[in-house]
Amino acid sequence: MRSLVLLDAPSNLGLRPPAPGTVPGVYKLAGALREQGLLARLGAREGGVVVPPRYDRGDWKEGDGVFHADALAAYTVTLADRIERHLRAGEFPVVLGGDCSIQLGASLAMRRLGRYGLAAIDGSADFRHPGNEDVNGPVGAAGGEELALATGRGQAVLADLEGRSPYLRDDDVRLFGIRDGDADLAELRAAGIRVATVGEIREHGAGPAARAALDGLHPPATAGFWVHLDADVLDPGVMPAVDSPDPGGLLPDELAELLGVLVSSPRCVGINVTIYDPDLDPDGRAGALLADLVAGAFA
Repeated sequence: MRSLVLLDAPSNLGLRPPAPGTVPGVYKLAGALREQGLLARLGAREGGVVVPPRYDRGDWKEGDGVFHADALAAYTVTLADRIERHLRAGEFPVVLGGDCSIQLGASLAMRRLGRYGLAAIDGSADFRHPGNEDVNGPVGAAGGEELALATGRGQAVLADLEGRSPYLRDDDVRLFGIRDGDADLAELRAAGIRVATVGEIREHGAGPAARAALDGLHPPATAGFWVHLDADVLDPGVMPAVDSPDPGGLLPDELAELLGVLVSSPRCVGINVTIYDPDLDPDGRAGALLADLVAGAFA
């Protein structure tokens, strides 16, 4: 039996303001999922919260690099400390975000322990870095750059914490659910990052796609892998409460099957959940769906 621990990482430092004078509401994700009874449904131990720094971009402007970079670096180390402690204790962290930059905390924690992989279930690759700004635009929001940073691409203040770059090797990363025709596909595949787009998942089946991707994410190649779940992998018809709803996403049954295979693997060591914004979900329906999917993966 796994020993699950539920940990909140409610950082919104990696997202742009949704409107002038406002802050991204993803910091409410953890509270909203807890209101769905997730702690009891998982049978998890209470892990508390890693409190993020204040959201304040100051006088940052386009061209200055990643905003909140120093604050994000400090938060990543603090979150990694907490996740590392749970991993060393043989516990399985379920980390509630926040935006996607919290994945860096898990990746740094695993890097301290050895070689681990990542199974990222995300509507986009979050692979923007200085080398592909002609495709993705200028860097700035770490929530759209965390995979690039975790694989050693980007500002050293985030990509090379503790001199441990890269936290993840390209060939230890598996991506699921990015949209067919994504502009990053060619670069990802050239780098050796294995990708299963929505169309490919539908063609082969979610379960088979997940099982095929697990090849290589086991000893002696890696000591295990982490699951990164971004709610925007779901189609906006069922999950509109995200900052960048993009048509053509997975449906709940597809995500449930994918998650179930990945999380049930004995090599899976933890999961984080990101990007759902309760401010965009007035009736709470999308949050209830996300809680059901997370709880169902462990049923």
